[in-house]
Amino acid sequence: MLSKVKKAVEYIKNQTDEKPLIGLILGSGLGYLADKVENSKEIKYEDIPFFPSSTVKGHEGKMVIGNLEGIPVIALKGRFHAYEGINIKKISFPIYIMKELGVKGLILTNAAGGINRTYSPGDIVANIDYINLSMKNPLIGPNYEELGPRFVPMANPVDKKWLDSIIEQASNIDIKIKKGTYAWFLGPTYETPAEIKMAEKFQADLVGMSTMPEVIAANHAGIRVVSFSACTNMAAGILPEPLNHEDVMKVTDRIKPKFENVVKIALKMF
Repeated sequence: MLSKVKKAVEYIKNQTDEKPLIGLILGSGLGYLADKVENSKEIKYEDIPFFPSSTVKGHEGKMVIGNLEGIPVIALKGRFHAYEGINIKKISFPIYIMKELGVKGLILTNAAGGINRTYSPGDIVANIDYINLSMKNPLIGPNYEELGPRFVPMANPVDKKWLDSIIEQASNIDIKIKKGTYAWFLGPTYETPAEIKMAEKFQADLVGMSTMPEVIAANHAGIRVVSFSACTNMAAGILPEPLNHEDVMKVTDRIKPKFENVVKIALKMF
């Protein structure tokens, strides 16, 4: 894996002289933020050595390197999921590329189902903790000390100081960011009502099919993390309506301006 990371980084460095400070991994329907990157260099995932491919509708499959709000960034326009059949270590692969490129902070976005009954579709929720209900971990296997330590504490998976400054600044422009614990299910099926009841008893506020592998890898790599969910629907059994991907995309489209402002604030407050 270490040699593959180095070959991928070498290829990317040959495409651009930009040295990104912050990484962006953009979830369902939120890839439009990469279009805001200025002086950008776009690289297709398929052109990067050993890089996985995204197969999900709404995930375009491009790496964008440039400047957003005057800050050098590397944005993944489309992320990877274990339910696509992608090896869990490949899902973490982009994080180590970011580390080798000099990235110090990571902003993650995702679409999630709301378990917390005080949430409503369209809310933006900061992930302050995580529950790994998939029982998969990208750090299983040989450890490479050059990438990170063997045992990684997860008591503080996100950078609370950075996050608090984002929430405070967002409130100044009337954007309320709620807080919650994100439970990672494997997918691709939406959860059963019984599974949601279980997650609720575990004190999960949100449920989704992504994000946690990247959070684990970023903590391993020593990269500071903030993570935000677009609450696109209420989870199974919370409301009587059935769930579908089209509704998820409609809600993410509706909250684009608000979500864009949150990411820009996150960049400025790093």
